[in-house]
Amino acid sequence: MRVVVLGATGNVGTSVVAALSEEPRVEEIVGVARRAPSAALPRVRWETADVVRDDLVPLFRDAAAVVHLAWLIQPSRDRAATRAVNVDGSARVFRAVAEAGVPALVYASSVGAYSPGPKDRRVDETWPTEGIHSSFYSRDKAEVERILDRFEAEHPELRVVRLRPGLIFKRDAASEIRRLFAGPLLPTSLLRPGLIPLVPDLERLRFQAVHSLDVGDAYRLAVTGTARGAFNLAAEPVLDPVELGRLLGARPVRVPVAALRGLAALTWRLRLQPAPPGWLDLALGVPLMDTGRAESQLGWRPRRGAGETLLELLDGMRHGAGLQTPPLTPRGAGRLRLRELFTGVGSR
Repeated sequence: MRVVVLGATGNVGTSVVAALSEEPRVEEIVGVARRAPSAALPRVRWETADVVRDDLVPLFRDAAAVVHLAWLIQPSRDRAATRAVNVDGSARVFRAVAEAGVPALVYASSVGAYSPGPKDRRVDETWPTEGIHSSFYSRDKAEVERILDRFEAEHPELRVVRLRPGLIFKRDAASEIRRLFAGPLLPTSLLRPGLIPLVPDLERLRFQAVHSLDVGDAYRLAVTGTARGAFNLAAEPVLDPVELGRLLGARPVRVPVAALRGLAALTWRLRLQPAPPGWLDLALGVPLMDTGRAESQLGWRPRRGAGETLLELLDGMRHGAGLQTPPLTPRGAGRLRLRELFTGVGSR
């Protein structure tokens, strides 16, 4: 079995490649990224390609499955660039899959594709996927879901799987996640239990997380199995202000949502951090997910808890953890994070 993984060098991509590398039925993995890493891995062949402009059909021919993970979160200030990759690039990937005759497509959707929903119960995969409109990430995920709906209707012969995970963390992705969401001014040495005094206590601040390696295993199961359709992925417990306070040794403090959102918007406009306020809207808006379908039809269960996964990420941030791939390298920020500052927070 030959499997092509687009976006193979990022947080999820490296975990997918690792999981597929341990699967005896997978004979070759073609890892595709805009910038190939220098590391050599067993059964992995690296190729460079851009989903926006390169011809993908030759890469896909004779593949048993294509895993589409390529996605831009930054630059958050350049919507033309992010939409070109996220939406237009995804449509190009789907068309190339059909033209190359690939029998299976596994697409990286997200909890962010879901419409606003409940925080006091879990929803299954039939919940609407119209997104959170103030979040560009969510709008793009929802739009690609519609593109994929049409693609499936036009190509019923293809097996299409959509995985919708919660927040995905691992220690080795810590440097990338800090760059994408926190920026160069975050004092990461203080990110340890006992040193974070407060957590915001917002009524709808209840979210789900999952370890990247567990997500990678879900992709392995999706590639090698016969399942179709959408699958929610998340670990227990749900992370809310009480649980976050327990994990971090911090005190939950009531904060008005409008004040917190205003602070997020102001610091983004002042280029103090790279994440626009739509990310807060997404966290407060999306529903909690039921993962029963992934357990029963994929045979997937997370091996790591959400709390330990979050603590692992924070430990990685304190120690500048990463991997030797272009997105995950700890050197991506430059010495003293000057590269982040000089290129513009959230601009490149």
